[in-house]
Amino acid sequence: MDNSEYKILIVDDEVDLCEILQFNLEGEGFQTVVAYSAEEALKKDIESFDLILLDIMMGKMSGFRLAKLLRKERQLATPIIFLTAKTGEDELLTGFSLGADDFITKPFSIKEVIVRIRAVLKRSPNLKHKEEATLSADDLVLNLKKRKVKIGKKEVELTRKEFEILAMLLRSEGNILSREEILERVWEDHTIVSKRTIDVHVTRLRKKLGDYGNYIRNKQGYGYAFEKQ
Repeated sequence: MDNSEYKILIVDDEVDLCEILQFNLEGEGFQTVVAYSAEEALKKDIESFDLILLDIMMGKMSGFRLAKLLRKERQLATPIIFLTAKTGEDELLTGFSLGADDFITKPFSIKEVIVRIRAVLKRSPNLKHKEEATLSADDLVLNLKKRKVKIGKKEVELTRKEFEILAMLLRSEGNILSREEILERVWEDHTIVSKRTIDVHVTRLRKKLGDYGNYIRNKQGYGYAFEKQ
């Protein structure tokens, strides 16, 4: 694992702690950026980070509130590790319900932080294809790191689920993916959704892609495939 490939955002209002984390993580080769509040973090290009170390107890906006905003409103899939002085069941349940990938209890050792970061990065489904910079079909290009889509020079705004469905179809170009496969791999949080949900997302995706939407073929009774005309 080449740590230099990974960019980590540290969000904590304790200046000394941020300096310690930044110094040691950069010593391990990671790229790091610090934000001393949730509000400051929101001003960063959050989509460009591979992992977020997020303190729970901060000023006006807590780490939980920031996580909820990132997960629910921005549809951000970036792994989040919460830093917390509390280890109660309520905190853990709240954190995991908001999409936490792990918790690290304060005070902690730097070795523990590094081990947990590496573990989360290795198992993160959103980073399994990090070796791929882009996926493309003619002028349609998906930037997997920044999670952005362009057709020519025009950027196309997709939701997190739409992006993941499109990436999944492109990786399996020419092959049929059943609705069950798409549900299992895109809705990994085990949210209960119907197969109809896939059809709705694909319909919206096709509209946003314009002419390229015609490349997404509905295989009656089977599922979907991405096939060039």
